[in-house]
Amino acid sequence: MFELITSGGVMMFPLILSSVIALAIIIERFLSLRVNKVVPASDIERARKLAGISKLSDVQLDELRNGSLLGRVLATGLESRELPRHIMKENVEEAGRHVVQELERYLPALGTIITIAPMMGLLGTVLGMIGVFSAINTAGVGNPQQMAGGISEALVTTVVGLLIAITTLVFERYFKAKVDGFVAVMEREALRLIEIANSSRKTVPAAMPPAAAARPAQPSAAAVAAAAQQRAAAAVAAATPGRGGKPA
Repeated sequence: MFELITSGGVMMFPLILSSVIALAIIIERFLSLRVNKVVPASDIERARKLAGISKLSDVQLDELRNGSLLGRVLATGLESRELPRHIMKENVEEAGRHVVQELERYLPALGTIITIAPMMGLLGTVLGMIGVFSAINTAGVGNPQQMAGGISEALVTTVVGLLIAITTLVFERYFKAKVDGFVAVMEREALRLIEIANSSRKTVPAAMPPAAAARPAQPSAAAVAAAAQQRAAAAVAAATPGRGGKPA
């Protein structure tokens, strides 16, 4: 193994460094992009239950927010449920954009390694070929076997670069597909939470408030006019006998 590394020349060291970085990112993404850390079913059920509670405490929201990345988005929606629907949706979308950035963390670095690893391998091969032909120019053809060995050693970096790029590309595509699946689940659950919050808010005005139920009914204008006429007629009737009893 050491002989293979040394035979590749100076470009083997950046290739080995890029492979180590790619391996570290792959392990980190495998540990981070787990279902129980991104979209656990327990947080979905908890958010739906909290949506039906009229008054939420900060402890309940913090517990949901710190549980997972999906919980962070749903907690933002629950905090904004008293606001108009379009503002609540904008807040949820803003939180979702931050979560997507965290899901895609280090994936651009994998893309960079995929691009530069074959280039570094090709550069190592070109440098090796330059060394072989310089030796031929100096000492002549000499031993053909030795010349073929030098060319084969120069091609080592190209093989290593392609191996690194192909392996990294497989994992990078896998992680991107996984992120897309998580984003679809988050969008679906966020829309459901918005609809639940809106339906709960619409049912509150339908019930009559206690103050309105206890308030006595106000008499209508017709009833007030009829009562006034009755009082006037009674006054006229009371005054008529008095005038009839006076002498002419």
